[in-house]
Parts: sequence; C-alpha cells; structure tokens
Amino acid sequence: MMKKSSLILSLLLCAASLFAQKADYNIVPLPRSIEADTTKTFTLTADDAISIAATAADTETAQAMERNAAFLHEYLLEEAGLDISIRHADKKAGIQLRLLKGKEQIKADTPSPQDAYRITVNKRGIELAANTPEGIFRAVQSVRKMLVPAVGTSYNQHFKNIATNGVKFDYAVINDAPRFAYRGQHLDCARHFFSTDFTKRYIDLLAMHGINQFHWHLTDDQGWRFEVKSMPELAKKACRREQTVIGHNCGIYDATPYGEGCYYTHEEMRDIVKYAAERYVNIIPEIDLPGHMVAALHVYPELGCTGGPYQVWPIWGVADDVLCVGNPKTLDFLKKVLSELCDVFPSPYIHIGGDESPRVRWKKCPKCQGKMKELGLKREAELQTYVNKELENFLAQRGRSIIGWDETLEGGLSPNAIVMSWRGYEGGIAAAKQKHHVIMTPTSHCYIDYYQLKNTHDQPLAIGGYLPMSKVYSMEPVPSGLTKEEEQYIMGPQCNLWTEYVLSPDHVEYMTLPRLAAMCEVQWLLPEAKDFEQFSKRLDRLQQAYRRLNYKFCRRWE
Repeated sequence: MMKKSSLILSLLLCAASLFAQKADYNIVPLPRSIEADTTKTFTLTADDAISIAATAADTETAQAMERNAAFLHEYLLEEAGLDISIRHADKKAGIQLRLLKGKEQIKADTPSPQDAYRITVNKRGIELAANTPEGIFRAVQSVRKMLVPAVGTSYNQHFKNIATNGVKFDYAVINDAPRFAYRGQHLDCARHFFSTDFTKRYIDLLAMHGINQFHWHLTDDQGWRFEVKSMPELAKKACRREQTVIGHNCGIYDATPYGEGCYYTHEEMRDIVKYAAERYVNIIPEIDLPGHMVAALHVYPELGCTGGPYQVWPIWGVADDVLCVGNPKTLDFLKKVLSELCDVFPSPYIHIGGDESPRVRWKKCPKCQGKMKELGLKREAELQTYVNKELENFLAQRGRSIIGWDETLEGGLSPNAIVMSWRGYEGGIAAAKQKHHVIMTPTSHCYIDYYQLKNTHDQPLAIGGYLPMSKVYSMEPVPSGLTKEEEQYIMGPQCNLWTEYVLSPDHVEYMTLPRLAAMCEVQWLLPEAKDFEQFSKRLDRLQQAYRRLNYKFCRRWE
C-alpha cells in the first residue's frame, strides 16, 4: 500500500503535468528589452487564430506577410502541437501580425531598422508588430523559440499539456533590434560538396539564429561547384578530383575520385536563392581569385603562367599556381564567370576572394612582368589590385560591390572594396581607417573549422586549433583604437566553416552548433547585454529545439 506522503507527491506531479505550459522570453538571441508582468497571462489555445491585421498596399508585401503567417503556423504546430488557422483582419484572433505605418513605426537605435520588431502580450492576445515583413519574420522566430519546452520536459508531454491547457504568455512588451546590419555565416562547398536539400536545411538554421548573410564559397583548388553555361566544360571537369589526401596532408591518398557531377546548376542555385530570400537571408557567392584556381586551370591551362598541365588539387593548402594576370584572356574568363554569377545571385555583394594568392609565378612570368611594365607597377601585389579594380568596375555596372579577404590590402584597395578581415583584427582596422567597410571574421574568434573541445579525441576530425564556444561569445567586433567615425565602417561579424576535413552534413552541423548560437548573440546584442553564464542557461533550452529538428551539435561546451 502506497504511503500517504508518496500518494500526495504523485498527485502533485500528475497535476503539475496538466498545467499549461509557459512561454519563456529568455531566448537566443536575447531580446533587447523585455518588460513583463508575471502576475497576468494570456493563454494561447488551438481555438485561437493568426490574423494578418490588414492587407498590404503592394502584392510583394502582401505575399511576404502571408509567408510569415504560414511560418508561424508551421512553428506553432512543430513547437506546441497547435494547428491554428490563419485569417485576415480578424481583430478577435489570438495572434495579430501588424505592419506599422507613419508615426507608430518603431524608431530603433540600430543600423538595421528593417529587423526591428515589438511583441505585445495583453488580455487581447499576442501582437507581432514591425515596420517591415522582415521585422515580422524576426518576431515570428522569437515566438517560435519561446515555445520550446523546458529542459527535462519531453515534446510528447509538452504537446499533451498544451492540448489540455494551452500555452501561457506573461503580459509583456518586448522590443528588439540587432546591433549589426551584417550578420553572416560562411560555408565552404568547394572542398566538399553539399546537396541543395542540405543547403536549404542550413539556411533554415541560419534564419533561426537571426543570420541574414550566407557567404557561399563555391570554387577552390579542390573543386569548382558553379555552373557557367557559356563554358560548360568548366564545372563538368573541374568539379572532380582524382583522389583526396588522407588526414592532415600526410602524403597518403584514398585513391578514390571525388565530386563527379557535384556542382550546382543555375536552376538549383536560383531555387536556393529564392528559398533563402523568403527567410530574409541574402546569399553572397564567392569565386576565389586570382589564387585558389587550380581546378579552373585544369580545364583552361592556358590561363596559368606555366601553361600546365594542372590537376584538380588532391591536397589541402596553398598552391603556387594562380591565374596569369598578364594574359588578356584571364580577365575575359573572369568577366564571363562573374556575369553569370550576377545573373543567378541578386546579392548586392560579390565575394572575389583574394586570399592566399602567391606571386612566385608572376615574378617569373613574362606576360605578368610585361603587364606590370605597361601599368607602371612596382610590386607584384599591385597586379592583384589591378585585377580587383577591373572587376570592381565591371561589377559596379551591374550594381554590385566586391568583398575581398584582407590580403587585398597589400597592393592597395580598389576604391569601393569591402574587406573581410580574417588574419586577426589588423586588416579590418587598416581598412576602416581608409574608410572602407569591414566584415570582422578573425581566426581567433570566428573559424569554426577548429576544434571546440580541448580533448580532440572525443570529436570529429578538424583542421586543428581550438575555438571553444566561450571564445566565440567573447568576441567584440568593433576593435579599440578606431574613432567614432571609423567604427561606423564595421558592418558586422561572421563565422567561417572551411570543409577540408568536414565531409558530411552531420559534421557541418556539429562544427556549427552551438557556436552559431554564440555568434548570433555577438551579432545581435549590445556588448553590455552579453553574459556567458546566462547565455549558457538559455542555450540549454534552445538545444531542445536542435534535438527535435535532428540537428547534430556538440553537447558539451567550454
């Protein structure tokens, strides 16, 4: 016979399991301002509805608001088990999506006002308000994460509790806006190829974390993944390497061809661009030049200084063979590639690489030396600037700006180039002082191809190094030593994931998570709002969503 105290405890536990679940406003990234009244709650149930407050004046905005409502419907079903209908201009609906106009628009202190939003919870229900559909989307993502069950509560129990008693939201006014307009994440698909389906899944992950720029590395020495219709042999032949080195360039090869047919067609890329745009993620494509071009030289050896022959590189590292800048056909080739790139990607930014481009071949190449004499150049580094300027002008005619790695500083920057500072902060500081825009991505805080735990034996293979989540979180993208004016040139930070040693989608996710969550708070929060201990507690709950979505992630952090 059960003891009285045990019976009471069992009854209390049973009763607790039937209580309404409570939304948690302490999400990742943490909203800028939360004013909550915990004595009053609104309960959301399956009988409620999502209402788009008013029909937008233009078709594009109306469609965007319909998508936002559909996303919210999807997330409510996934995170709370609530299949809530969507209506139009229904003032009695429990959730209202409303675009603000005129004087009632949010005037947030942010370089990205289109991302600002306000969530209001009161007796009438939940209102998601913003100046733009993009801001509404950010609010929808926040509500989604508020619904994740508490640690220790299974989704099955979570759904049962909600089906019985709904979800309680404390009365609140939540105002939010990101610190930086540029919030990036990079993925290298050249060294190892990832399918269109996985790329979309990765974009979903970025959107969940407030990322709005996906830097997509498409070409390198070890593989070319971008279809160029005017040169059909390029992707078909340059996508495949005959074998791949095992481990860290140990001199032993797997004797297995890799990458046959592994490139993205225009149609596939346009589909991915559309998918990302619907989630307010811009895709920045990268064609790395004039170095990291051995795969292209394999198909067009006449574009190299030696004439080849060249093989798609089976090892990792930096190749001495680069494009011959003295050959007029080289610029013709690059302009054909970039012209088609612009046809596929509407991004205002095109990344032209510029990193790790040795000049040893240029020093001995008669054509390159002749070009230097023709242009009156004194250093080979200036040849790279010559190419950058030519391509910057070419892309400017198409309304695009170029981004280059910080090596592009060495021969002098082209007039409107954006610098991506990866070899520390110094390149970014120098560029900002020259009044060039900068994206901060130093290896010390942003290279998530490094190990995230000290004990490397417990982890998948990585390039080396050690970058724990706490170090990512500690990043300050705006370095000291800049004037207030110069600080305005820091666009924002991003993490980079190079894939020499990352072979599978699961491995990509593991290297990304949870460090992406740390970076998203760096991108979103003001410095004084960051607190790693509190972030770690909020992350525990977010990982419940990772599990449900079957994302692979590092379950420990340092």
